[in-house]
Amino acid sequence: MAEPPAAAAKSGHGLQQTASQPSSNTVYRILLAISFVHLFNDSIQSVIVAIFPILKETMNLSYAQIGWISFAINFTASILQPVVGLFSDKRPTPLLLPLGMCFTFTGMLLLAFAPNYVMVLVSVIFVGLGSAAFHPEGSRVAHMAAGSRKGLAQSIFQVGGNAGQSLAPLLTKWIFIPFGQIGALGFTVVAAAGIAVQSFIAKWYGTTLKQGYAFTKRTSGTINPVFKKKVMWATAILVLVVTIRSWYVSAIGTYYAFYLIEAYHLTIDQAQIYIFLFLGAGAAGTFFGGPLADRFGRRNLIVASLLGAIPFALALPYLPLIGAAIVLILTGFVLMSSFSTAVIYAQLLHPGSIGTVSGLITGLAFGMGGIGSLMLGNFIDTFGIHDVMIAAGFLPIFGLLTLALPTDTKVRAWTNQA
Repeated sequence: MAEPPAAAAKSGHGLQQTASQPSSNTVYRILLAISFVHLFNDSIQSVIVAIFPILKETMNLSYAQIGWISFAINFTASILQPVVGLFSDKRPTPLLLPLGMCFTFTGMLLLAFAPNYVMVLVSVIFVGLGSAAFHPEGSRVAHMAAGSRKGLAQSIFQVGGNAGQSLAPLLTKWIFIPFGQIGALGFTVVAAAGIAVQSFIAKWYGTTLKQGYAFTKRTSGTINPVFKKKVMWATAILVLVVTIRSWYVSAIGTYYAFYLIEAYHLTIDQAQIYIFLFLGAGAAGTFFGGPLADRFGRRNLIVASLLGAIPFALALPYLPLIGAAIVLILTGFVLMSSFSTAVIYAQLLHPGSIGTVSGLITGLAFGMGGIGSLMLGNFIDTFGIHDVMIAAGFLPIFGLLTLALPTDTKVRAWTNQA
């Protein structure tokens, strides 16, 4: 497959645009490689969630302390992802890809032998640093390799991450229940494989940069000053919607297993199957969401995703187990179909700032999920898990705000894009 053509030269401190534009060909080998690394990265992150039941029992942790662990990794990633994205927009840095996975490797090694709660927090912060380094540059690589199929490319990239996250309950069932905390040691092998693949991607990334692939705003449009306030208002709505979605996903991914144990008297390993249904369906929704957005519009897909999840979320706490399993699958698929699309829509709102907005939206998903986990953990300690899970079912109602988002056509007009 054709690579982006040589068209520019380095000038000053950054890469400057010349006459030609990036190739419209899609480089699938790079998209698949970066998706696999996303799978490695987020499956390692899912270890943190997977080990919660073990840490709660062996270290006698409260729900609030579990929330702080989730907050530590997610907040670290969310704070640094936009910073890394802003830096890489000005100076793309292929070395960040393998370097980030080195941080992740260190985090897993520390977690396997962490003797206390404080060291657990330190280890997950290292994993968060690795995630912060990976995601903006990974999203940029997906954008570079996308050609004309931006939605499909972002879906291929993001589905790797969401598939990795969906493994958390299976890891609990098959690794951490039988082996305990030391089971985290095996994931240093996954991190090592990630470093190897990242080195391959970084080589392609660096070569493409040398060929002159440009990232300046002139390649894709600029925000018309007349519409700047409208663009910022649309961005604020998108950020709020992503926040609400992240809180609900955290409620299910982090605490619903405990709800199943208490309300339905399931064992820890039995409860993990239901969480996997939700997260696995979410990974499928992430993949199909991008192509659907390419066909029906990004704004339309985001609206359908958030509004479509409302009845399922409200009904979930009241259903028998079989009904809960079905609704978890439907909710995960519908709600997460907007995951990659939200990133593409943000890039549409802010052309030329691929790394920054990718870091903002994906970082926000991590960070707000961490804050949501922390808040929910404290609420559960105070009010009980049953009442909090019922209350969480009302969160998707805020998806009604998506109706205020401008259409794709309107956004292109605001940002001088064809």
